[in-house]
Amino acid sequence: QVQLVESGGGLVQAGGSLRLSCAASGSIFNIGAMGWYCQAPGKQREVVATITSGGTTNYVDSVKGRFTISRDNAKNTVYLQMSSLRPEDTGVYFCWAYIGLYNSVHWGQGTQVTVSS
Repeated sequence: QVQLVESGGGLVQAGGSLRLSCAASGSIFNIGAMGWYCQAPGKQREVVATITSGGTTNYVDSVKGRFTISRDNAKNTVYLQMSSLRPEDTGVYFCWAYIGLYNSVHWGQGTQVTVSS
């Protein structure tokens, strides 16, 4: 059984910052890639950022220079530092992790981020 629990969402004004965290727990031997998706109101879930087990990162163009993804392998945790937030960043942010032991991707329950103008 694997659980991913997100935290750190909330309401912030445009230009502000938030830091999301996602901690994995359960029967984990090691974790491969991890990342974040965002589901904006009325839209499909879209990728925001990914990070490999070795620390290589990728970002969707709209967040480059504003968001930073990082991970702490000792804590099985992935982070998303969001700065210069815009109203269009509003949505439910979901973390995911690839667990090699099960050869499957596991998802968190999501955390709401709302950016007011």
